[in-house]
Order: sequence, then C-alpha cells, then structure tokens
Amino acid sequence: MTTREEVSMIGFAIVAHAGDARSTLLEAMDCAKGGDFTQARTLIEEANESIVAAHKEQTKLLSEEAGGSDLEVSFIMIHAQDTLMTTMLFKDQAEYFINSYERITQLEEKLK
Repeated sequence: MTTREEVSMIGFAIVAHAGDARSTLLEAMDCAKGGDFTQARTLIEEANESIVAAHKEQTKLLSEEAGGSDLEVSFIMIHAQDTLMTTMLFKDQAEYFINSYERITQLEEKLK
C-alpha cells in the first residue's frame, strides 16, 4: 500500500512534469508568434513527452486504487491533478494557436 508521503511525492513528480510541459508550450507559442513553426511543433512534441511522463506517474496510483488499495489523497495530489489537466488543455489550445499563426502568416504572404 502506498503511504500518504509516497502519494505526495508522486504528486510532486506530476506537478514537475506538467510544469515543464507548460513552460515548453509557452515557448512553442512564442516561436509560432515569431514565425518559427518548425521549432514550435518540435516544442509541442517535447511538451507532450513531459505530459506523458506525468500521466505515467498518475497511472501508478490509478492502477493501485483500481486494485483495491485505499489511498490517502493529499492536497498536493489534488494540485497535481489540476496542474496536469490544465496543462493538457493548454496543449490543445497551443496547437490551435500555432496553426492559426501559421495560417495567418500564409495568408499575409499571399497578400504581398
């Protein structure tokens, strides 16, 4: 059985991975705004790797609870879940904005 301390440590790991992803997504949007769409998409993939790492940490606890363990959830874990979910949503939004920036750039080039 996972202790409250272990649950909290997994929560910290989720926050760290999701935070890395969020920072990378912000950088990707800056690249797209500047017209570097190749780098923006590379950074999206890098952010996705961090999201996957966070999700793997989350899955450890989901599997344990599904197996019948009674886990003590801490506020850190609640924060971790919130951070991961908002980062996943932000990834979708970042991809949308990158595609929009690219389309705007293409349209502006046609107007020249």
